[in-house]
Amino acid sequence: MPESTLPLSNVRDLRSAEGASGRPFASLLVLRKLTVRTAANGNPFLGVELGDKTGSLSCTVFSESPAFDALKGAGEGAVVRVEGRTETYQGRLSPKLTKASVVPPEELSGSEVVANLVETAPEDPDALWRDFAGFAESISLAELRATVRNVLDDIGEAFRTAPAASVMHHAYRHGLLEHTVHMARAARALLPLYPEVDPDLAMAGVLLHDCGKAIEYEGTLATKRGRRGILQGHVILGYQLVRKAALKAKLDPDRIERLEHIILSHQGKLEWGAAVLAATPEAVFVSKVDELDAKMGMVQRALRTAPEGEEFTERVLGLDMPLFVKRPQG
Repeated sequence: MPESTLPLSNVRDLRSAEGASGRPFASLLVLRKLTVRTAANGNPFLGVELGDKTGSLSCTVFSESPAFDALKGAGEGAVVRVEGRTETYQGRLSPKLTKASVVPPEELSGSEVVANLVETAPEDPDALWRDFAGFAESISLAELRATVRNVLDDIGEAFRTAPAASVMHHAYRHGLLEHTVHMARAARALLPLYPEVDPDLAMAGVLLHDCGKAIEYEGTLATKRGRRGILQGHVILGYQLVRKAALKAKLDPDRIERLEHIILSHQGKLEWGAAVLAATPEAVFVSKVDELDAKMGMVQRALRTAPEGEEFTERVLGLDMPLFVKRPQG
């Protein structure tokens, strides 16, 4: 494909131009999601999610499009150069792609381009890690502290870099660490209000509730669930990690059962992926703090990526509403 003379636009640029329907553009983006579907007339089409560090967008690519074969053969995680025109569908940016080509990995090696393609947590990951370590050390019961330490020894660097999700919340590099630390900060502020909740168990549950996601997800430029993530899921993977770590730390059987229950129930509802419903004060506390930070993480990202000058974002997945972005005056 010959090089376009158009300057490269990132996702934020394209969102800022949503009102200018039909504007031509060229972009270098990561193919985050690719789904092959079949239309009512029997013809195939692609559901595509493309993104960079400034956000993501979705579009539909029909079989007659010149971009169809290149994207279909690219595979998730590929870096692609696309050209097209800005369009909207049901109030959301959904560009019409006219050209696509895969950028060979050797052209990206050592390139600064990759840094512009990977969305990362807005907070410094080293500072987040120091906060995480501080919260772990604040646990007064030695066996619980050792349990947290043993889990982190097992999953290592993966916990620091993994996303907290592939789509819904904190779905970017270091997102799992950011989500966990934000929950720990909220828990520290809220625990004095609820003396019925054991603070050590609750903090250990917060720090470990999503540890299975360090195994569930894989990929550098695009996140997807790996084999164990599909076959078991992060709740069961986390339960396995925590049980092994707690037994190694010689945590007493009652606290092992209670900590395992936090992991198994933290998703809140069975239809949201919980293995059981929360049935201890600590499990209820952790599941609600988790839900709060997940929703506020969606809000924070929507505000970060909102086009300048707009009153509302597009509909936020997980909130089922657009978000009003203007701050109160005065």
